Amino acid sequence: MIDVLEDLIKGAVSEVFSTMLSIKTEPDSTLALLTTGGSHVATSVGFIGQITGIVFIYSNDDYARVITSRMLGLDPTEVDGEEMVNDSMGELGNMVVGHIKSRLCDRGMSCVLTIPSIVRGSQFSIQPVTSATRIVVGFRCDNTQQIAIEVLIKPEDKAQP
Repeated sequence: MIDVLEDLIKGAVSEVFSTMLSIKTEPDSTLALLTTGGSHVATSVGFIGQITGIVFIYSNDDYARVITSRMLGLDPTEVDGEEMVNDSMGELGNMVVGHIKSRLCDRGMSCVLTIPSIVRGSQFSIQPVTSATRIVVGFRCDNTQQIAIEVLIKPEDKAQP
């Protein structure tokens, strides 16, 4: 499942960023984004069903504004306030996780999405419960910026004897 999920993440990010934002992405194993400090935005969208988990999309605040300007067709100087950025990043989370969900359903693992949430801050990290499986995939966007996708998956419930 882990190998399939990593491929689904790479496909979803490539598809959504290229078609909706005209941003070219490449997987990037250096992933310095989460440890460089500064202000960050993290979007989370969960999926519940035959497979259950949550997906976080991390960006630094400046690049979240670029993503917002591309999504709304605005000049980056026209992006006004955190609410506009939060709404755009939430929609980005819906699109990326929706793409992953659709591919999971195609493989017989039906699930539904939760509403997106936004977390802002600097040098924060998400600590999964010990039983969760964690996948983190970094991406280089337009050769200049990084985003990170983190997925936490709940183990399957075992049938009770």
